[in-house]
Amino acid sequence: MNPNIDSQITSGGTGDSASAVNQISRLTNALLVVLFILLSIACLFPLLLVISVSFTNEHAIVLHGYNIIPKQFSDYAYRYLFKDPGEIIRGYGISILVTVVGTIGSLLLTALYAFPISRKDMPYRNALAFIVFFTMLFSGGLVPWYLAYSVAGLKDTLWALIIPNLVVPFNVLIMRTFFSNTIPGSLIEAAKIDGSGEVRIFAQIILPLSTPVMATIGLFQTLTYWNDWFTSSVFISNNHLVSLQYLMYKVINNIQYLNSGRVDASVAGKVAATIPTETVRMAMAIVGIGPIILVYPFLQKYFVKGLTVGSVKG
Repeated sequence: MNPNIDSQITSGGTGDSASAVNQISRLTNALLVVLFILLSIACLFPLLLVISVSFTNEHAIVLHGYNIIPKQFSDYAYRYLFKDPGEIIRGYGISILVTVVGTIGSLLLTALYAFPISRKDMPYRNALAFIVFFTMLFSGGLVPWYLAYSVAGLKDTLWALIIPNLVVPFNVLIMRTFFSNTIPGSLIEAAKIDGSGEVRIFAQIILPLSTPVMATIGLFQTLTYWNDWFTSSVFISNNHLVSLQYLMYKVINNIQYLNSGRVDASVAGKVAATIPTETVRMAMAIVGIGPIILVYPFLQKYFVKGLTVGSVKG
């Protein structure tokens, strides 16, 4: 058989195969793009619906239900919430202060605990790690938890909102695994040979190399502190120290109480008629997520790396 003909057949077959692979690749990429667009819409739709309902007239909600485009525009839910703007602003201030101080303190304490137990030359490292793991499985219960902080004199103070969430066992284990898998022991030994102490090694070497896991744990703790309303309900009776989330929780409870039928109908009927029951819930959701929704985009590039590296068993 003619070698030239063989080479043409071979090259033609190779070209057809490469073309088919390229077409399949383009088709796959197009399907993935469409899939992710649909997933993005599915994620955004509830948020857009909440925003739309919060700007809808209450009677339109009763008549037509929820709609992505308001049937009758109204900002009464927000005007109702901000009848006392000082209370909302104070709640924002408390939540922001507790979130910032709590997240920074939590990152510092978590790193200070996780780094030593990630070191192979640390005495009793396994016992200390087991103590952390044990608290993930068992707790003293709600009453001892309440008594411990009350006896310590933390009731009706901002420390009662910060201290209970400072050290989370799951975060400690994630950070420990990150240190074990990412920070080589030779780097620490080299720093010691150069005369660095433990504090300097931790502050100038370990922390700068731990940005991914710090961002991940920081995001976890930011969301934990920002969404926490239960701690305020347990320890705070001073209305000037309640967080924004607990303030919103009280508003919802008051509305539900007025609509429960346990109040004199002659009084509750007049009051309840002026309360935007459905729309005010959506407005509170928008008010509550306002600042915190801006945090994730700044930490997104660190989030996946910190979570996946820390999830590997060390």
